[in-house]
Amino acid sequence: MPPTSADLQVATEATGFASPSGNIACYLQPSGVRCDIAEAAWDPTTVPDRPADCEGVWGDAIAVGGTARPDFVCHGDTVFGTGPILDYGRSLRVGDATCTSRQTGVECRMGASGHGFSLSRTAYQWF
Repeated sequence: MPPTSADLQVATEATGFASPSGNIACYLQPSGVRCDIAEAAWDPTTVPDRPADCEGVWGDAIAVGGTARPDFVCHGDTVFGTGPILDYGRSLRVGDATCTSRQTGVECRMGASGHGFSLSRTAYQWF
C-alpha cells in the first residue's frame, strides 16, 4: 500500500536515514537507494558468493537504482550516520526512490521500474 501524504516526507536532494532500531541505515538519491545493515541473521546460503573482484565488505549492503534489479554492494564505506531516524510507518522519497520504515524492517522501491528490496535483521527479499 503506498504511503499517505501525511506519512510521506519528500526531499529534493540526496539524504539518508536510520531505522528506529538503529540496525538499518539507507541513503536515497534521485536515481537509487542503498541500505546497510549492522547486524543480520540471514541464512548464509541465501547470500551470493563474494565476486572475485570485490576487495571490500560484502553481504551487508543492498542497492537498487534506475531500472536495474537490486543487488548486494561491494563497499569500503557505510551509509550509517547520513541522516536522522525515520519513524516506523513513515516513508521518505527522493526522486524516484522511496523507502518505508516498518517495525519489521525497511522496504525501498524505485517507482518507475517497481524494483526494490526489503530487509530486516532476519531476512531480505528482492522484487
